[in-house]
Amino acid sequence: MKQRIATGLLAGLLFAAAAVLGGWYYNVLLLLLAIIGFYEYVRLNDMKLGHPLVLFAYAGLAAIVFPWEQAGLSAFPDQNVIWPLAALLLAITVVTKNKATLDGASLLLMGAVYVGFGFAAMIDVRAAGEHGLFWTALAFGCIWASDTGAYFAGRWLGRTKLWPAISPNKTVEGAIGGVLTALIVASVFALSAPGWLSFGRALAIGLAASVAGQLGDLIQSAYKRLRGVKDTGRLLPGHGGVLDRCDSWLIVFPLLVLTGLIP
Repeated sequence: MKQRIATGLLAGLLFAAAAVLGGWYYNVLLLLLAIIGFYEYVRLNDMKLGHPLVLFAYAGLAAIVFPWEQAGLSAFPDQNVIWPLAALLLAITVVTKNKATLDGASLLLMGAVYVGFGFAAMIDVRAAGEHGLFWTALAFGCIWASDTGAYFAGRWLGRTKLWPAISPNKTVEGAIGGVLTALIVASVFALSAPGWLSFGRALAIGLAASVAGQLGDLIQSAYKRLRGVKDTGRLLPGHGGVLDRCDSWLIVFPLLVLTGLIP
């Protein structure tokens, strides 16, 4: 437990400092997390790092996450990467006479989109004008409040299992506690900056962040259970890997951006 707390505090301080500084401090950190997270995904699927499919998938991931506009390059819509990447991966299955399998190509395309768009959305939110830090803090605040509220509500009040086949410890009471805690934190943000954030939008963000965040957690739990592993990696002692820690983020941030809840 002590190791878990110490690692969490150190990693949290490093991440918070990068978020406050913004710019390339934040962008490079998220690029590194995306690269490590995708490596964990590749390893979970028993693929070799030097395999042609993996190398092209990594190139696609980098193209999705990299902040082209901030780098002074022409805007490069990250969604335009998906079809060329799919075509390249499929072409590799043909060139290798199916030694590179269609299943492998499909898994890697899904992984690049899942990990890539998640981290790309985090970069986009932080770069959202003069209030980027506020929106970033709001989103992460709601996610972490939901995690904390769900943990303590589940521990103190939990009776009804939420989805025991996937995550035996999660309860309906914990899930509700997570939603309520996220709504409270979102309301505090609205009260602190009424000119930027209406109360109604704050509640919508809090609800979306909590529900989507808990779904992201369940998605990762289901995948780990399918692959028979406890953690996706060992980067953070006591916490697991990047995908273990960022599972909520990868679902919440794209949802908030796509729905326009965060401008």
